[in-house]
Amino acid sequence: MRPRLHTLISSTRPGRVGPAIAGWFHELALQHGGFDAHLVDLADFNLPVLDEPNHPMKQAYQHAHTKAWAESVHAADAYVFVTPEHNYGPPASLVNALNYVYREWNFKPAAFVSYGGVSGGLRGVQITKQLLTTLKVVPLVEAVVIPMFAQHMDPAGGFKPTEMHETSAKTALAELKRWAEALKPLRTA
Repeated sequence: MRPRLHTLISSTRPGRVGPAIAGWFHELALQHGGFDAHLVDLADFNLPVLDEPNHPMKQAYQHAHTKAWAESVHAADAYVFVTPEHNYGPPASLVNALNYVYREWNFKPAAFVSYGGVSGGLRGVQITKQLLTTLKVVPLVEAVVIPMFAQHMDPAGGFKPTEMHETSAKTALAELKRWAEALKPLRTA
């Protein structure tokens, strides 16, 4: 059985380019063939600022939006966060979503496809990696970094990857598969 990969569109901002970039990566994940690949849009969950009365570790969720989000997070064996950088950090929507649940994240690998200005979103990724380790997620070194992302968008809103983006994505997918398989015994214990 192939591990389930969720490519997560992390920004919920109107006018975002995340769906175009995530769509490109998702297609590569499907072509890779090593995953049961799914494209997940954080905006579809419409999560308010964390509104659960109980600590996420208890999994005593009160709200339908939390239960739906927990089910989605739990279903995955690995994640790719497609994320911009907002003010040297991750988008608030991603931080909020990470904080909603706890056990559902545990013992899974994560890679990043980041985009932004000159930094390509790397500063936001670094902060997100710190959050992920607290959730017992293994953030990988392999990533796709897209600096000056506007130069890679076509007039119709599609993403135009370079050879470097394609190579980086394939490398990240190979490592995600290795780590998802290596961590499987911890997820099933």
